[in-house]
Amino acid sequence: MFQGAAALNLDVKGRFAIPARHREALASAASGRLVLTAHPHRCLLLYPEPAWEPIRDKVLAASSFNPQAAAIKRLLVGNAREEEMDAAGRLLVAPELRQFAQLDKQIWLVGQGSHFEIWSDAGWQQQQEAVFALGEQFLPAGLEDLAL
Repeated sequence: MFQGAAALNLDVKGRFAIPARHREALASAASGRLVLTAHPHRCLLLYPEPAWEPIRDKVLAASSFNPQAAAIKRLLVGNAREEEMDAAGRLLVAPELRQFAQLDKQIWLVGQGSHFEIWSDAGWQQQQEAVFALGEQFLPAGLEDLAL
């Protein structure tokens, strides 16, 4: 279970260090095999490979003749890259994916249970402001009973 948000830095080669508290879980969940891909919200998704495979298979099962399905295939599967953490626990983000998500020096690694989102600093700040702008409409259908 991946949770929490961490501000991290990309090095000059486009790598970032996975926080120590997540390294072992990622390594054991995927034997070090990770998948990075694009998300329609202009962030990146980071999955342990076994968690990504059923999502990929479901997307690929959709009809290529449906324009929406074809667009999602191109985005999610077309941008998917298999990566491995290096010995120092760093992960390389390919230049194409860095450009897609507009990643610069500071990034945010945001746990989402089975995977992570990777945001640019500006993108993460926009997401936070969007939550506050919702006001009383904060909770979506199905979560009205949520108590914190």
